[in-house]
Amino acid sequence: MARSARRPDDAAEQDLAAVAIANDAAERVRGTTSPNPPVGAVILDTDGLIAGVGATSPVGGPHAEIMALGVAGERARGGTAVVTLEPCNHTGRTGPCTEALVEAGVARVVYAVDDPNPQAAGGAHALRAAGVEVQGGVGADLVERTTLRAWLHRQSVGRAHVTWKFAASLDGRSAAADGTSQWITGPEARALVHAQRARLDAIVVGTGTVLADDPWLTAREPDGSLAARQPLRVVVGEREIPASSRVLDDAAETLILRTRDPHDVIAALADRPDVLLEGGPHLAGAFLEAGLIDRVQAFLSPVLLGAGAAAVEDAGVGTIAEALRFTRESVEAVGPDLLLTLVPNGA
Repeated sequence: MARSARRPDDAAEQDLAAVAIANDAAERVRGTTSPNPPVGAVILDTDGLIAGVGATSPVGGPHAEIMALGVAGERARGGTAVVTLEPCNHTGRTGPCTEALVEAGVARVVYAVDDPNPQAAGGAHALRAAGVEVQGGVGADLVERTTLRAWLHRQSVGRAHVTWKFAASLDGRSAAADGTSQWITGPEARALVHAQRARLDAIVVGTGTVLADDPWLTAREPDGSLAARQPLRVVVGEREIPASSRVLDDAAETLILRTRDPHDVIAALADRPDVLLEGGPHLAGAFLEAGLIDRVQAFLSPVLLGAGAAAVEDAGVGTIAEALRFTRESVEAVGPDLLLTLVPNGA
C-alpha cells in the first residue's frame, strides 16, 4: 500500500514497528560501539517497505544511518528514515548524518530519543531547516530501557550504568552451607547470562569471589566456545589472587583494582558505560551502600537451601526505615527460574 493511502493510525503503527526493527539492529552491536552509542536505523521506501537496515559500526566507522542508506541506495529517495537516536549534526570521526540523509533525498525522519550530547545535538532542527519532515519521541520508552539505557545514563549522570546480577534460592542464599553454588539456577538462565555478557563493557567481581569460585568471567556460546566479543574482567580488592586464576588467562582483558571503594572502581571504568557487578555479597553491599547500583537482575530459583551465604551483606541498612527499596521493572520466566529486574525507587 502506498504511504499516501495509509490512515494516520497505520502510519503510527508502521513507525513503531520500524523503531523496533532498528532497536533490534542496535542490540546486535551493543557493546561494540563505545564510546559511541549503539544506534539502529531503518530506511523505508516510498511504499513503506523496508529498503535498508543498519547499526553503528565500531568507533571510527559509519553510523547507523549511513549503514542503512548504503543498503537502501536510491530507494531512500522520498522515503523515511527511522532511527533510535536523533541523527547527529556534527563532524567527528565521520561526517554529520543529517547531511547524508538530506543528500540521499529522504523526505521524512522518525527517531526515538533526543541526543543529549550538546556536540551532536541539533539534528532535528538541521533536518527541518533542509525541508525534511521530522518526528521525535517515537518508541522512546523501548529504546531508553534497552539499547541506549547505559549510554543515556552516562550522558545524564556522568558515570557508568551499573547492573547488579545475582542468583539466589527462594530463601535468599547465593551458596549452600558448604560454600557450593553451582548450580543454583538452570541452564536457560546461565545461557541468558552469557548472551548478556557478550554485550557488556565490563564485569566486576571481588577477590573473595575469585578465591572461592575461580570464575572465568567470559561470554560463551551455547556449545561452550568463547563468544567473539568479551567484556573487560575487573577484579576488585586488596587480597592477592593466584597467578593460576582463570580470570588472569588470555581469553579476555583483565583489570586488577587494589581498592575496596566502589567510587574508585567507577572512576577506573569511566570509558565503559555498561558495567555488570557479579559478586560477591560484600562487594554488592558496598555498591548498594554507595548508591551506585542502577539496576538489579535477580535470578530466583525454586530451591531452598536453609543455610549458606546471603546474596548481599553490609549494605548500610540498620533498621527497616533505612531499607533500600526498589521498583519492579519486569518479571520473566527463564526456564524453571524467575528473572526479576528492579530499579531503585525514584530512579
